[in-house]
Amino acid sequence: MVTKLKSRDNLKYLILVILICICSTVLLSRYGSFYEAGEKAQKEKADSMENVISDMGDGLAIGNCILDNEISGGREQSELLEEYGMSQFNLLKKYMEYGAFDRNGESLLKSTSDSVATRLLSDSDSIYGIRVAYTYDADGELSDIEVSGSRLTPEEEYEAEQSFLADVRFMEDAYGIELSGGQSMTLIYGMSAANVESYAENFYEDQRSGDMVIWYSGLSRSVNCMMLLLAVAAALLPTLLRTEEYKGKIFRVPFEGVILILIVIFGWSADWLYYPANILCRTVDGTLVHMIRPFRQMAEIGINLAMWSGIFLILCWAGACLCGIFTRKRAYWKEQTLTSMLIRWKNQHELHMGKDFVSLVKGIMKRLKKLVRKQYDALTHIDFRDKTHKAILRIVIVNFVILVVVELVSLMCGFEFYALVIYSIVLFLILRKFFRDVQRKYQMLLHATNELAEGNLDVVIEGDAGVFMPIQKELCRIQQGFKKAVDEEVKNERMKTELVTNVSHDLRTPLTAIITYTDLLKNETDPEKQKEYIEVLERKSFRLKVLIEDLFEISKAASKSVKMNYMQVDLVGLIRQVELENDSKIQDAKLEFRWKLPDHKVIMWLDSEKTYRIFENLIVNITKYAMAQTRVYIEMKEFSDKVSISMKNVSATELDFDVNEITDRFVRGDSSRNTEGSGLGLAIAKSFIELQHGTLQITTEADLFKAEIVLPRLSEGQTGQTEV
Repeated sequence: MVTKLKSRDNLKYLILVILICICSTVLLSRYGSFYEAGEKAQKEKADSMENVISDMGDGLAIGNCILDNEISGGREQSELLEEYGMSQFNLLKKYMEYGAFDRNGESLLKSTSDSVATRLLSDSDSIYGIRVAYTYDADGELSDIEVSGSRLTPEEEYEAEQSFLADVRFMEDAYGIELSGGQSMTLIYGMSAANVESYAENFYEDQRSGDMVIWYSGLSRSVNCMMLLLAVAAALLPTLLRTEEYKGKIFRVPFEGVILILIVIFGWSADWLYYPANILCRTVDGTLVHMIRPFRQMAEIGINLAMWSGIFLILCWAGACLCGIFTRKRAYWKEQTLTSMLIRWKNQHELHMGKDFVSLVKGIMKRLKKLVRKQYDALTHIDFRDKTHKAILRIVIVNFVILVVVELVSLMCGFEFYALVIYSIVLFLILRKFFRDVQRKYQMLLHATNELAEGNLDVVIEGDAGVFMPIQKELCRIQQGFKKAVDEEVKNERMKTELVTNVSHDLRTPLTAIITYTDLLKNETDPEKQKEYIEVLERKSFRLKVLIEDLFEISKAASKSVKMNYMQVDLVGLIRQVELENDSKIQDAKLEFRWKLPDHKVIMWLDSEKTYRIFENLIVNITKYAMAQTRVYIEMKEFSDKVSISMKNVSATELDFDVNEITDRFVRGDSSRNTEGSGLGLAIAKSFIELQHGTLQITTEADLFKAEIVLPRLSEGQTGQTEV
């Protein structure tokens, strides 16, 4: 039973959808007849001389003033253009011959040729379809109007004279358009019969797209009938199918509100139907969508069906709101009308009406204020990093609702101008508050930016920045970045201080030995002693050379002036070469190296000299600091886009240094300086790895030291021989 009722309940929605589709399709199928009827009405209107004459009057009245100014030269052309704009006379000039003549028939306009003047002064009605002559006296007053032409009957000529006279009087009274005077003149306009037809067709062309279709094709009547049918169907379906009413708060709008909406829809249908009618015309003449033909037709059908379905859906909603009239009957009038709600409220609160009314008003104002504040906050917190479609749509909808309310109030109360004034004042106050808020938040961010620029990195950047919130977050990031950079610079300064101490000590030790043994060599005569001193000098000189070369390499790396010479390098062979050349150091350190390298060549596009130095520095570093009688593990892994080399050893001393600083310049793992070294080995290795777009990561766990090198596979010739 429940399933059956649910099926019936869904059936009413299905019926409404079918009815909407049928009505939309029927309208779409009749587009051709609507369009033809509009064209026919436009042609009849254009062929009617009464309509043509009534539309020409204002343009000719302005033309009289323009031609008079051309004769007298009293006003600049730009001034006239500013006052009259692009008037209808500009269109009439293209279809007419015109001239100005004194009492003796002499032409007063230089632009009028003799042949045109002869035709204008001729009394023959066969020359022009319409000929209009305005006669003015010396005071600039209109004394006579004469209308003639082959397209006019005597009755039409008389009616035209009366119409043109009324137009001149109206333009004089309403806009102050009158001639300067000074001499009597006759202004004559002539339009040939062919030009009369062309002018009428061109002038009414734009009206065909909307008004003609609405008024003369039956579109308005058809749409109104379909809307009424759908509204009635939506209201009666629950009763006819014996189902429940439509569910949802959207269908619980009070009776008065629905009726007001229906009055607006049916009462002003001729106004809002102009836009669907215009789309109808553009669909028929193929100018609605500019696409390839098959897709254009599909798009046009989709747009029109969606347009009519949307309009009809509003009427179905209105009918659905009224269905309670037939299902609940008397209960509907008690439960879903504003009148009954007010009466019920009055009866329940009659004793405390004054107090409750104030509370009700306060509650309404509080909710309204909350709603306005919510919309205002949404406007002032737009995130321009995201799409602004929703924000723009919200503004447009709010403005549309306000304009509709203003329009309804002005129509019902009859004070359109004052309603617009009030709307403009309210809009000014809202915009003033909005721009003041934006200006205040902008000044807050500007102050923070200036403080940062002056070096105050501890400035507080907080508070509601509104639309500038993303910029505020970025400023906070910049502030943190600056602080990090300053901390880094402080650390560098500390390292530079250590540099002076370390380098001076490391350079002074071999240098002092060289000086000492040089003095001893000067006074020594024993050949054996001399040989011993020379060996010491050679060893200390080599030590000094290594220190200077390390300083030179790290200084070049720091200044980005290292020249890279890329070539094809066998990474496995290179590591084996480093092992071979440092075998004596490995043996002296009493270390057992375990190699896990590929059996085949691993060809990489690298700088062989710099890569050799990387592995040499790391292996020498291991021989200096690894615990004797332990194993060292060196492993290479291949990937599709990179090669990873890891080196693990057990440290002889406690690893109490910061792994993030050990690869910095002049930082030594052995702070007691028991081993020879400048503290530049890992720094040089890291610099050379990064210059080849790789990474060096140092990790420690208890006494286990691990260095992992990752080198990307560069395509041959990708980097070339460059100076970085």
